[in-house]
Amino acid sequence: MTTSKRFTLRSFLPLAVLAAASLLLSACGKEPAKSAATASKAAPGLESVDQRVSYGIGYNIGSNIKRQGGLVVDKTALAAGIEDALDGKEVRLSEADLQAAFEKLQERLRAEGAKASAVNETAAKTYLAENAKKPGVTVTASGLQYEVLTRGTGAKPKSTDTVVVHYHGTLIDGTVFDSSVKRGQPATFPVTGVIAGWVEALQLMSVGDKWKLTIPPALGYGQHGSGLIPPGAALVFEVELIAIK
Repeated sequence: MTTSKRFTLRSFLPLAVLAAASLLLSACGKEPAKSAATASKAAPGLESVDQRVSYGIGYNIGSNIKRQGGLVVDKTALAAGIEDALDGKEVRLSEADLQAAFEKLQERLRAEGAKASAVNETAAKTYLAENAKKPGVTVTASGLQYEVLTRGTGAKPKSTDTVVVHYHGTLIDGTVFDSSVKRGQPATFPVTGVIAGWVEALQLMSVGDKWKLTIPPALGYGQHGSGLIPPGAALVFEVELIAIK
């Protein structure tokens, strides 16, 4: 790999379209459906299949950009780019100008991410220190903290096992970022296919155990974060080990 990766519209735009299409398909199964009457009133001019799919792709592109953050979207410029591409027109900016703009955006996002990570890591350190003082909380050598809520009597998973678990994950302020409990469906995954804090905890648990895990940033998603999890965040999980497959 060279020291400077060459940017092209062909390399970027297909990823955005594929991401939008993927989000559109996944959203069909996850977003609460509106009633037919509500949808009809809210969507004049969106009667045909092509119109509705087009709107869905556009909505999910917008949702994806908003969720990632860091970019102040100029809607006129965004619409112009989409229209030019669909109409087969020449791109209005040179590849060099586009590459420079994306590089500046990446620099800004890295700076903002580093600042947010530092703030979150400080909050995490304070929270972990206080939580470690609570009765019943065990702190391992890695810094993982756990509290046994329900004690099981089954076997302990090995690193080569696949497990079935129910879990509820929040940030230290209580914000829920993921929950199999809320979905009503346990999750199945390899013991080593998750964050480091989970890998360690699962191999300490017995089938039937339900633990509260408090995971330092270094054992979670670190300085990068993931989805709704900001960089440098400590994580709190309630985990129930249901079975070893």
